Amino acid sequence: MIQLVIKRDGRLVGYNEEKIKAAIRKAMLTTEMGEDEGLIQKITDRIGISGNERMSVEEIQDRVEIELMKSARKDVAKRYIAYRDQRSIARRAKTREMFLEIIEAKNNDITRENANMNTDSPAGMMMKFASETTKPFVDDYLLSPEVRSAVRNNYIHIHDKDYYPTKSLTCVQHPLNRILKHGFIAGHGESRPAKRIETASVIACISLETAQNEMHGGQAIPAFDFYLAPYVRLSFIEEIKDIEKLLGIDLSHLYDLKIKDFTFRSLDDLSGEERMLQHAVNRTVGRVHQSMEAFIHNMNTIHSRGGNQVVFSSINYGTDTSAEGRCVIRELLNSTYEGVGNGATAIFPIQIWKKKRGVSYLPEDPNYDLYRLACKVSARRFFPNFLNLDATFNHSDEWKADDPERYVHEVATMGCRTRVFENRYGPETSVGRGNISFTTINIVRLALESMPIHDMDERIETFFRKLDEILELCALQLEERFNFQKTALAKQFPLVMGHLWNGADQLSTDDTIENIINQGTLGIGFIGLAECLTALTGRHHGESQESQMLGLRIVGHIRSRANDFSEKYKHNFSVLATPAEGLAGKFTARDKKTFGIIPGVTDKDYYTNSNHIPVGYHCSPRHKARVEAPYHELTRGGHIFYVEIDGDATHNEEAIMQIVDLMDQYNMGYGSVNHNRNHCPACGYENADKTQKCCPKCGTPFETIQRITGYLVGTTDRWNSGKLAELRDRVVHE
Repeated sequence: MIQLVIKRDGRLVGYNEEKIKAAIRKAMLTTEMGEDEGLIQKITDRIGISGNERMSVEEIQDRVEIELMKSARKDVAKRYIAYRDQRSIARRAKTREMFLEIIEAKNNDITRENANMNTDSPAGMMMKFASETTKPFVDDYLLSPEVRSAVRNNYIHIHDKDYYPTKSLTCVQHPLNRILKHGFIAGHGESRPAKRIETASVIACISLETAQNEMHGGQAIPAFDFYLAPYVRLSFIEEIKDIEKLLGIDLSHLYDLKIKDFTFRSLDDLSGEERMLQHAVNRTVGRVHQSMEAFIHNMNTIHSRGGNQVVFSSINYGTDTSAEGRCVIRELLNSTYEGVGNGATAIFPIQIWKKKRGVSYLPEDPNYDLYRLACKVSARRFFPNFLNLDATFNHSDEWKADDPERYVHEVATMGCRTRVFENRYGPETSVGRGNISFTTINIVRLALESMPIHDMDERIETFFRKLDEILELCALQLEERFNFQKTALAKQFPLVMGHLWNGADQLSTDDTIENIINQGTLGIGFIGLAECLTALTGRHHGESQESQMLGLRIVGHIRSRANDFSEKYKHNFSVLATPAEGLAGKFTARDKKTFGIIPGVTDKDYYTNSNHIPVGYHCSPRHKARVEAPYHELTRGGHIFYVEIDGDATHNEEAIMQIVDLMDQYNMGYGSVNHNRNHCPACGYENADKTQKCCPKCGTPFETIQRITGYLVGTTDRWNSGKLAELRDRVVHE
């Protein structure tokens, strides 16, 4: 006897024979003979009694067809079968429409969910086909009913849901020194240890590109300068040995000679050994420059994930004060300043300057000259961004200036904002760790639901009660996904779980990854604090101190609950200031249908990123810093502060330095500067004139570099409608 019915979405519900009766009756009413209640009851009784205790909807409908075909009412059977087919076609219609939009390369929010993905290419189309058909599978079979309901009702968004069945993790900070020293085997590929700067540069590219195919998020190198520095020295020794061979002399005493700086210098006024030494230095600098140039070029051309997307790559650098490390930094910055191809700005890797007092920030610091160069490069090329190691929450007591591996105790971040450092289950470090998965809460919807309550205190109390309920669901969903991810075998991720993730050396290929991935983080993100506050108080945090205090209370509460979940589930839960790109308009569009257009809340096509002041709000950089800074300490899973400046910043590194000073003064963790930069792809001409759309020299349409979340794009053709609306609303902070 049937007791439970398995719905198409995976839910279990009690058996209800009235639904069978209604379906048969509907089919009968479309025939000439009409309905037959006796036959309806007879078929329903037979199915209910003879069926299994638990049956799916499809199995029950199959039984109805069989019983109707066995009866004298073949006409009803035909109508019932036709009705089932129509329902099936209707369910498939949405998928068909979506497939046709991808096939026809239509420009819409499905095909433009990710501005760095070319969904018009064959590989990009295949990725979208797979993505859009995988998400319903996740909903139906991998999510618990309460989580599924929260997703469908627009309370939470599961990031990279299409990758859920693969069990992949989000991202990792590559311990590049491991594979540079020992080489690696990943799948069918094999790499030998590096012996020179050119090889080290290529292996860095391969590491990032290979790992991108094993993960669903970004890739980063936490100490690019420290990792590549030894190969500057090895390349220098090669140059000395070439001189030895050429002249037949012994210069081995120069191999380990302490060199003040690897910089190019004319040989005209030099002679003897000093000339030979400088010649080797000059040759080494040239090789480092070419290696950095190749690294940047490769990261903008090597595709991953089936050939439709360059690697979401980030590199952190700036605190290696050795001559070799400084050479890597200098030539990387010089290559970035020059641009790629016909002088275009490189989109990847996202470059991140690690700013630290005593090392790379103040005039008396050993890397201050390189810091100024970094600001000059950022003024023209938007990168590097700036990571503030002096922020109180980025400080480590383990960091020592004379420690050759001090980078292990330095925070590193990713351009997508992901920050990993604190660790309950291993050493506090960014190296060899990353985010496991993350989910974003729509706090605006919770505020909209609370909005009808007239009493302010009761309204806010109701909001926090709703917030707690959704936070519990969000943590449950992350725990469920973790329990699914941990069953993956190490051999499924040969590079990440063979060489990169901390503890990977403990695993054999057929081991599950359960024992080591808990060093990563589970991220709880949020979006639309500005709109949330406007719904609750009438004003956002940029225009009201009362709203600011409530905003800090909200995000502080999320942070407090994340700590609770860390204890409850025994994971590293973190709070992330969500970098919404594809999500920018999704929450808003659905909330607008439910609640209508509400000024300051749903009257745009997007919600404001995380805790930012709305992009259209006119204020000074200092005011923006003062308001947004306190949220950085609360969002240790990742955050960013950015400022829009006007005019041509190319020759104004001081403007960039002033923004970094604001980060220092207000204890912010990570920031960047946006400004206008036009580039002609034909002749290479550049300017900062916002009114010009075409090159004044040759008439070719300009490419205008824009920062979409934490990374750059050279065209807005692949931006979704939400992000395009946000771009139009952006104002200069002055």
